Amino acid sequence: MFRSRLFLKLFVGFTSLSLLSAAALLAITWQGESQDHYRRTEAELRTVASVLVGRSDRFDPTMLTESDLQDLAVAAGAEVTVYSPAGRPIVSSAEAPQENDPSVKIALQAGQSWRPATDTSDRFTYDRVWRNAAGQPAAVVRVARSAASLAEWRNRLWRLYAWYALATSVLVLAAGFTLVSHLVRPVQTLNRVAQSMAAGDYDQRAFVPNRDELGALADSYNRLSRELGRRLTELRESDQLQATVLGGMIEGVVAIDDRKRVLFANPAAGKLFGFLPPQVEGRPLLEVVRNHPLHQAATAAIVSRRPQRLEIDWEEHQLAVHVTPLVGDPSTGAVVVLHDTTELNRLESLRRDFVANVSHELKTPLSSIKAYTETLLGGAAEEAATRTRFLREIEEQANRLDELIRDMLDLARIESAQQPFAIQTVGVTAAVEACRKHHAPRAEAKQVRLLVDDQSPLAQVQADPDGLRVILNNLVDNAVKYTPTGGEVRIDWRVVEQMVEISVADTGIGIPADKAARVFERFYRVDAARSRDLGGTGLGLSIVKHLAQSFGGSVAVQSVPQQGTKFIVSLPAA
Repeated sequence: MFRSRLFLKLFVGFTSLSLLSAAALLAITWQGESQDHYRRTEAELRTVASVLVGRSDRFDPTMLTESDLQDLAVAAGAEVTVYSPAGRPIVSSAEAPQENDPSVKIALQAGQSWRPATDTSDRFTYDRVWRNAAGQPAAVVRVARSAASLAEWRNRLWRLYAWYALATSVLVLAAGFTLVSHLVRPVQTLNRVAQSMAAGDYDQRAFVPNRDELGALADSYNRLSRELGRRLTELRESDQLQATVLGGMIEGVVAIDDRKRVLFANPAAGKLFGFLPPQVEGRPLLEVVRNHPLHQAATAAIVSRRPQRLEIDWEEHQLAVHVTPLVGDPSTGAVVVLHDTTELNRLESLRRDFVANVSHELKTPLSSIKAYTETLLGGAAEEAATRTRFLREIEEQANRLDELIRDMLDLARIESAQQPFAIQTVGVTAAVEACRKHHAPRAEAKQVRLLVDDQSPLAQVQADPDGLRVILNNLVDNAVKYTPTGGEVRIDWRVVEQMVEISVADTGIGIPADKAARVFERFYRVDAARSRDLGGTGLGLSIVKHLAQSFGGSVAVQSVPQQGTKFIVSLPAA
């Protein structure tokens, strides 16, 4: 308790005030007692003198003997001396009475004189004039008392006051400790609860038995603690929800204050601009993202308090930026939302190219069918040979349209993941053998050798059987198409770590290095005119790529112009 500064202040203040009050009371009492003692002494001496002077009608004080005065002095506890009007002692109970005392002269003039003692070596004296029958001063009667009695009286009084002061001090200290402790303990309890609240512990409660203002204050503290705890819990839940939402957003979000310093950034924004969100808080936006159009848009939004929109290029990304000012007048900042439109723009470009390619691919066979039909309707149908040739051309173009539409539908289903695949263990040897038998007649007709190099006869992959068949058929079909007469197409496979690599190599025309990366794009042809003459749709390799990726694999191409091409499909081994 004594370590409490509040306790010490109150305790010292209370006890000091109480002790000072007691000391003042003692001083006043001492002064009163001293004055009262002086008055009593004067009254006693005056009484003795009055007795002697008042009896002067019956006897003459000058006729008193020393023995008479001794008896009177003992009875009065004082010295008695009779002086002549000249100031000389006539008779005295004292051994050496004082001569020519000025007090005697004062008494002769005033009729009486009183002089208190100034210290313990002095005496109290009272002088009174005795007059004869004629009314003339005949003598001065002095009654004196030594101040030693005053010292003794003072000593007794000091001892009494000392005990009183000691008892009073003990009582004041005990009462002060009890009273101040009673006041300070609730304050310490409230302070402890306040410190706990400041440290984030809102479960502490202040138990104060007082029903006064301190008790009411403790109840207010408890209500405040409960309310703050509840609101802090709600705030934490809100912050967690906000952090979860912002952290899960694919859009970048950056909040800035009115001085364009970063208040918050989510992981998506950090990924876009290459920073860790906690490390940029408090830094200027222009320092974090060195893009002046973005900085100007943020400034405009804060100043005008109107949303701003713009598109910026950041490294390899195209970003759509929305800057919304925070509510306030003036605005307290802004929120920058960044949409990465790179993939969307790429897909839009692919969509435009796809529509253009589809239109072109459909237009060519339809134009041929329309031309042959119009020719037949114009009279060419009357000649049997011409009619048969035109109808076969129409059939060929219709088959080409059918193949193109089926490939487009297959590719669309694969890309949209709407086609369920029955992933299972598939033997590579059986799948390759089935593919070889399917393409062997066309390869023989074109005089192209179709070879199978069985390096891993027991190899198995995790894939959809129909999907694996489509992959092999498309690769072998392309290889046979683009391999000249007398060429060779070789199919082999091997196990590499956890993957099975199936390769289809030919000795055909090859692919230029600058075009090899694009052969998997839809409708892309290295030689468009030759591909159409060979009946390709331009979708086969794109289907191969998407199927391989759907099975957890990949596809690659190696080619040397005029020497041949090799496609390698990697699929998970079973």
